[in-house]
Amino acid sequence: MAQQATPARTARLGKALGPEPTTVSGAVLLLPGGKEVSDRRPSPLWATASVRALGRSLARAGQREGLAVHVVHYRYRGWNGGEAHLAADAAWAVDEIVRRYGDVPVCLAGVGMGGRAALRAAGGEAVNSVLALAPWLPAEDVAAAPEPVRQLVGRRVMIVHGTNDERCDPELSFRLATRAKKANRDVCRFEVHADGHGLHQYRDEVHALAADFVLGVLFGQSFARPVEDALAAPPPLGLRMPLAVGFGKSLHP
Repeated sequence: MAQQATPARTARLGKALGPEPTTVSGAVLLLPGGKEVSDRRPSPLWATASVRALGRSLARAGQREGLAVHVVHYRYRGWNGGEAHLAADAAWAVDEIVRRYGDVPVCLAGVGMGGRAALRAAGGEAVNSVLALAPWLPAEDVAAAPEPVRQLVGRRVMIVHGTNDERCDPELSFRLATRAKKANRDVCRFEVHADGHGLHQYRDEVHALAADFVLGVLFGQSFARPVEDALAAPPPLGLRMPLAVGFGKSLHP
């Protein structure tokens, strides 16, 4: 009996979070966390847990502007070395957004390993910005090429990292931001003092910061003063910007 071929795995976009606007003017692609090595397919619940609350918050903030927010469902849980599966799926998702909505600006927003995918896939033509929350980055190895940053040129980039993150070393995201800032002045990084990997302690502030960034990069709204200052400041000041307790309350009453 002939053996049936295993169907090829495909990435897909989740249903738009929140009410989908009649006319889409910009899009956020949410890239969940992942593992360093795994050929398992992510379960839907596992895949969206790390980004769903952020996605709902962004969808509410951008509803009037025509923002569409989608979670990217990966083919594999793992980055898997040179295959860089999560980044490849992010690049596919950018093309899918253009196919669905036309020529709209895209922000790649990733958490953990998804943050690495967002940074790596930023070279897509439609991508104008990257938001990386507690990104997982490989330890620096003199025998291996450093994580690339050239694809970030021409994009606005924000990295947010808790100073007590024990899963994804915040010092590695600072070093990457430092290299990226040399090639692209539109890079900033915020530190969330004493928060861990999930950024749960200051979730409201992180979501307000993310919304401020997304509305600015996709729709041209004015940035809050701390974001403006972080983008303009030379390193290391703009790359170790503290996220103030209560950020966003006075901005979005």
